[in-house]
This record gives sequence, C-alpha cells and structure tokens, in this order.
Amino acid sequence: MANIDAGLKEMMKIEGAIGAAVVDYSSGMALGTLTATNALDLNVAAAGNTEVVRAKMRTMEQLGLNESIEDILITLSGQYHVIRPLTGRKGQGLFLYLALERDRGNLALARHSLKSVEDLLEL
Repeated sequence: MANIDAGLKEMMKIEGAIGAAVVDYSSGMALGTLTATNALDLNVAAAGNTEVVRAKMRTMEQLGLNESIEDILITLSGQYHVIRPLTGRKGQGLFLYLALERDRGNLALARHSLKSVEDLLEL
C-alpha cells in the first residue's frame, strides 16, 4: 500500500465502516479522511480524538507504563469508534481512526483489519 488514500480505502472496506481517517495527534489534524455519510464530521472527530490519545499517553507516562497502546475503543449506542496509534518510526505521532455501525460491524475483525492496514501503510 503506497499512501494514505489507499489506506483509507482499505479501512472503508471493513464491514460496517462509516468513516476513516489518518490523524496527526501532535496537531490534531486529519491527514486524510473518507466517509460514507455526511452525519460524521471526521475533521471534528480527528481533533476530539486527538485529545483522547494525548490523555491516554500522558496517563501511561505518569503511571510509568512502558507499553504501547494497541487500540482505544469508544462504544456508543449505535457505533464503535476505534483508534489505533501507529507504532514504529514510520507512524510516530499518527493514529488510524475508524467509525463502525454497531449493527453491521464486527469489532474483532475491524481491529484485525486496522492492524493489517497499519502494517501495509507507507508514510
């Protein structure tokens, strides 16, 4: 996979996907977004979820946890929002963001698919 656009397209192939973004959590800005609905503003979601990622990283540091975050799950009544910070040098400071419809999506499969997108993404 060569770029962000290809990664976003792969993320949107996940069953139940309604929105996908690659986000820079140092700035809170989405580097790319793709959505299946106008009801989800991914730029607002990117900025808001940046605060979630920063808070979790800060808390882990304060607790002295020397581990990496695999993903962060936010469960809403009708949606799952999955945040996957990218690891390694190539993805430092970035995260994948995926919004899924709960009644159509498979959370376990979505988490597995995000790992595959991360492995293939070239930035």
